[in-house]
Amino acid sequence: MKSSSLSLIAGTVALAAVTGFAALTAPGDKEAAQAKTATRLPVERSSLLCPAPGLSDLAETTYTSVTPAGGSGGGEAGTAELRNTTATTADGGKKTEKDQKDQKGKEKADPGKPVLSLKEPGKPVTAEASGSDAPALVGTATGRLAPGWATQQTTMVEAGGARGLLGVSCTRPGTNYWFPAASTAKSREDYVHLTNPDDTAAVADIELYGPDGSLKSDVGEGITVPAHSSVPVLISTLTSEAAEDVTVHVTTRTGRVGAVVRSAEDGVGSDWLAASVDPSGTVVLPGIPADATSVRLVAFAPGDGDADLKVKLLGKTGAISPVGHEDIHVKSRMTSGIDLKDITKGEPGSLLLTPAGGGKGTPVVAALRVVRGTGDKQEVAYIPATGPVGARATVADNRDKGSVLSLTAPGATATVKVTASAGSGGGEQSVKEYTVKGGTTLAVTPPVPSGLKGGYALTVETESGGPVHAARTLTVTQNGVQMFTVQTLPDDHGTVEVPAAEQDLSVLGD
Repeated sequence: MKSSSLSLIAGTVALAAVTGFAALTAPGDKEAAQAKTATRLPVERSSLLCPAPGLSDLAETTYTSVTPAGGSGGGEAGTAELRNTTATTADGGKKTEKDQKDQKGKEKADPGKPVLSLKEPGKPVTAEASGSDAPALVGTATGRLAPGWATQQTTMVEAGGARGLLGVSCTRPGTNYWFPAASTAKSREDYVHLTNPDDTAAVADIELYGPDGSLKSDVGEGITVPAHSSVPVLISTLTSEAAEDVTVHVTTRTGRVGAVVRSAEDGVGSDWLAASVDPSGTVVLPGIPADATSVRLVAFAPGDGDADLKVKLLGKTGAISPVGHEDIHVKSRMTSGIDLKDITKGEPGSLLLTPAGGGKGTPVVAALRVVRGTGDKQEVAYIPATGPVGARATVADNRDKGSVLSLTAPGATATVKVTASAGSGGGEQSVKEYTVKGGTTLAVTPPVPSGLKGGYALTVETESGGPVHAARTLTVTQNGVQMFTVQTLPDDHGTVEVPAAEQDLSVLGD
């Protein structure tokens, strides 16, 4: 047999080893091969990026990390670790290395030592950090700890201009992010945090769009994010224009970054704004608290066409159109915001935006700014448009009290299974099923692990019907203020579709 034939045979064997299987068919049986469906296999590697939490010396941050029980990850034991980045800052577009010692002269945490490490699926691990100089974290999970790996970063700031409960689900690296509901108003201080997990520098661009279109600025172009580093950029330094509603678009020219916006508002509070789901003609924003005193919808159409959208609140019993705001017109590349006030009227709900003319409509991105409380007892959180739970989604850092899970079925009735993991300090998992009627939102106090010690995670799986969109609200009352944060639960993509492979011996020749 010729050497070229041997090379082809070796390539076929290697392909089977990588994918974990090969669908073998006899030459000429191509129609049967094409009829075979792809196989879904657990991912064997995943990455997470947590932004630098530091807001003030009063900041107290908790990290909760978990991989849902039940994943195989190829059967390998694997690892899942989060480590400190090399902290970097950006002021007005200028980036400088931080001193390697804190204000008290103590050496900072060793970036080579894991901040936390998972040992097994189904049992969360927690870690804590204090003060304003805690760095961003980067991490990788492999083997059976990779599928569905999730980490929550929760920061409590009891007083000061950044007062609030700030929560964010640590993100996976990417190249394209949309953030409606940001602002360059004088009352706001919004930072875009860019974190690079890779061994080479990434270069990112930040574009801003206000009510009248693009906010021109050269400062947001070509921002270098060094390897294994994080760069916060104050967006008000990127433009001279002050606007209440701004859409932030982050893209990379080279490399990958994790991106998230940290917002602080004078007299109201602070929280993280996660990226909206990719532009779509229909979007769902789940989990508006029942006692919301102010809800503001911000939408943006990134394409060449305007978007006309119907606005509906999916509540406990069905869908209603908010009086005076039944529709919203979003001009191309212009940010639109409407004040929905106390739209929920004492009942939890979710917002559904659909094309006014039917069909697929013009793709948009959207987010909500939600306020609870009044006067000096106000607190703010953000809800981005999110994708459905799909096969499975997880949110970490739940406590014995203060969690509310919102489940929304914008179409058909659906049944979901909710699993409360074991506690980080002890306890056994608990499972409960819920049925969500089509066109409604079901808000529940989720199950709590029996004998709970520490924090725990919630995993939602679609059993039938759907799709279902979900969000978790975590509330901690501090000094008479109901401080809260909302995290959405999109599909964790813990499995990937591997196409069927076909063996065709005719290519080997003589």
